[in-house]
Amino acid sequence: MISQKGGFFMFLRAQLSAQMATIADFLVTILLVRLFEVYYVYATLAGAIYGGIINCVINYKWTFKSKGKKTNVAVKFILVWICSVWLNTWGTYALTESLARIPWVRDTLSLYFGDFFIIPKVVVAIIVALFWNYNMQRFFVYRNIDIRSLFGKRN
Repeated sequence: MISQKGGFFMFLRAQLSAQMATIADFLVTILLVRLFEVYYVYATLAGAIYGGIINCVINYKWTFKSKGKKTNVAVKFILVWICSVWLNTWGTYALTESLARIPWVRDTLSLYFGDFFIIPKVVVAIIVALFWNYNMQRFFVYRNIDIRSLFGKRN
C-alpha cells in the first residue's frame, strides 16, 4: 500500500524526496557560503540546481514511478525546475533583503544565526516545495503526457 501509486502515500514519498533534495541544497549552499565565501544568492542558485537534480532522479524512479519516456519527463522537469530555481533564488533574495531592512528583525535573527539568509531560505523553500514543486511534478511532469502535444498544432 505504501508503494501504491497515487494519493496520500505518493504525497509522503514526494515529501521524503523533497527533504533529501533540500538537505543536499542546503549543504551545498552553506558550504559555498562558509568555506568558499560565495555570495549567498549564487550559493542559493547552485544549491537549488544540485537539489533539483537529486529530486528529479528520486521522483522519477521512486516517488511517481514514471512510465513515460525519459526525454519527455526530462523536458517537462526542466521547465518546472527552471521556475523552481528562479522562485527559490529570487524569493530568498527578496525576503532576505526585505527583512534586513527591519533593524530589530535583522539584529534578533543575527544573534541566533550566523548567516541571516538561512531563515528566509527555509521559508521560501517550504512555500515553493508545497505550492509549486509537488503540484507541478504530480500533475504535469510525471503524467504520461507527450511534451510535443502541448506545443503541437491544433485543428
